[in-house]
Amino acid sequence: MKKLWQPSKLFKEHSHLQTYCNWLKDHKNLTFDSYEQLWQWSISNTEAFWESLWYYFKITSHTPYKKVLSGYNMPNCKWFEGATLNYSEHIFKQIQPNKTAIFFKNELGKQTKITWAQLKEKVAAMASYLKTLGVKKNDCVVAFLPNVPEATIAFLATNALGAVWSSTSPDFGTESVVNRFSQIKPKVLIATDGYTYNSKPFDKTNTVKAIIAALPTLKKVIIQPYLNENALNYFDENCENINTILNKKGEELTFTPVDFNHPMWVLYSSGTTGLPKAIVHSHGGILLEHYKYMAFHNNVHENERFFWFTTTGWMMWNFLQSALLMGASIVLYDGSPTYPNFDALWTFTDNLQINHFGTSAPYLVANMKKELTPKKTHKLNTLKSISSTGAPLPTEAFHYVYNNIKHDVWLCSMAGGTDVCTAFVGGTPFYAVHAGEIQCRALGVSLFALDDLGKPIEDNLGEMVIDKPMPSMPIYFWNDKDNSRYKASYFEDYPGKWRHGDFIKINSETNGLIIYGRSDATLNRHGIRIGTSEIYSAVNKINAIEDALIINLELEGGKHYMPLFVKLKQGFKLNDSVKKDICNQLKNDYSPRHVPDEIIEVADIPYTISGKKMEAPIKKILLKMPVEKSINIDAMRNPECVDFYIDFAKNI
Repeated sequence: MKKLWQPSKLFKEHSHLQTYCNWLKDHKNLTFDSYEQLWQWSISNTEAFWESLWYYFKITSHTPYKKVLSGYNMPNCKWFEGATLNYSEHIFKQIQPNKTAIFFKNELGKQTKITWAQLKEKVAAMASYLKTLGVKKNDCVVAFLPNVPEATIAFLATNALGAVWSSTSPDFGTESVVNRFSQIKPKVLIATDGYTYNSKPFDKTNTVKAIIAALPTLKKVIIQPYLNENALNYFDENCENINTILNKKGEELTFTPVDFNHPMWVLYSSGTTGLPKAIVHSHGGILLEHYKYMAFHNNVHENERFFWFTTTGWMMWNFLQSALLMGASIVLYDGSPTYPNFDALWTFTDNLQINHFGTSAPYLVANMKKELTPKKTHKLNTLKSISSTGAPLPTEAFHYVYNNIKHDVWLCSMAGGTDVCTAFVGGTPFYAVHAGEIQCRALGVSLFALDDLGKPIEDNLGEMVIDKPMPSMPIYFWNDKDNSRYKASYFEDYPGKWRHGDFIKINSETNGLIIYGRSDATLNRHGIRIGTSEIYSAVNKINAIEDALIINLELEGGKHYMPLFVKLKQGFKLNDSVKKDICNQLKNDYSPRHVPDEIIEVADIPYTISGKKMEAPIKKILLKMPVEKSINIDAMRNPECVDFYIDFAKNI
């Protein structure tokens, strides 16, 4: 693997990770010669590691904990029992009244800055209003909002009261929202009247009305007029304007201490084949994990500006809020990342002087396909890191970032999930960046690649498994009293060990990792396991191809059928020359086994609303499983494309 970036001595010395190592030496008499030694200590001494974070980050607890960890038998673990704390309280420990806490811009040019003092006032106003509605510990407040400051304010207010937060973005359909929120019986809904994308307005008034009608537990609805300042006129008298609430002076902001293991928010699985899993995380678990990741793996410092392109329906929105824990400013953007021009986010980065830029791997690949060269057209002089997640980042995209965006940027490819609202693997300021590799396993994450016999392996493809608990693992799934659905999701294949559902390879030489895609969509060609990311990496090099989807079907009699579905760029056709280019690229980059049995042109590739390729659901459709059990159309970003795959399956 080619080395693309090397941290300077100064970069290492000024990193949070080095400060933590110094602290361990001074307070625990522990010294480490490398990141790998530190990681090994963190997973071999689980309780000592997480307890060290408690003291290093000066966690404010209103009552002492009795024990760091009760029980190692996942998922029946309890962390820091007896401790009571509040996530929002820790955010406002960072308050610098006149400094900016939130920068916001939308695609139409509206810009807002909110100071820490203003943020505290608005959170206090919202918390006071929620109190008048009787919102208290364990009640649920849900939001159907764009990525706007009001969403952050409402979350922090809900959290300050010890209530439970949950959100979806307004591009979700009615059924998709109801399938999520109805599970948790919310008391309050905060909703927008609409949003814009590519400058086109999408009125969601009727959607909000349908959501309200489907949620009988609601006591109050708060409306954010986003498209129309008179939006409240279209709702009944039980609705309140969010601006009226936030412009009133509330009581002094106070924080309700809750148990370390108290529910903080509910996130949801994609729900591609059924009702979404309602995943519940704890106040304390997320607090410790986000401190750890923001400091040691993203190296976010006070007064820096942290941006992630996300919606409120993706876990990265929740993750983004935690930059406030570091005393950094969060940067919010609402709208299309390519409007009015494809380089809109790079212009945004220059204008807002962003230090840490977060996005999805498909966005960087799209920039690469478009042959953008931001390093020539933009300054990007404040940009220190680019983080990427959501899908494996192919090797050529690593090269693209360094050749065409910025040569001295720290590229932090990371992978984790909604399940833990963090990354299992990601960046470290102590290591070089090698093309195609994620730098390290995160501290406290006892992660290994296992072979078919369940043995740890390196330098070969294996199943990603975590064999020790982490505080940010779900405390439970909502309405899953016996934990049966929770256990079935992660612990069926390796009892007592978390199987995440990804295939990975750990490089014994660099300690880096490569994610090869979802193991439930793995291509098993005559006994050889192939990661979907390998196929996409090769196909991405073909100029005619805009996107692709690979599926392998295990048929009767030991037969296999591996079709490759391709979406072509405008102006190209799938002729024999393009097919030959694809096959040759796959052979040259990998092996003849990587060559598909058939290449099929499609109008579009199916994605979830949060931007995940729907390999497993399409595989079920092609295996002629009932469509209603194979895919949840309402969880899709582009449901209109499914009919093609349904028809295609009839001919297999």
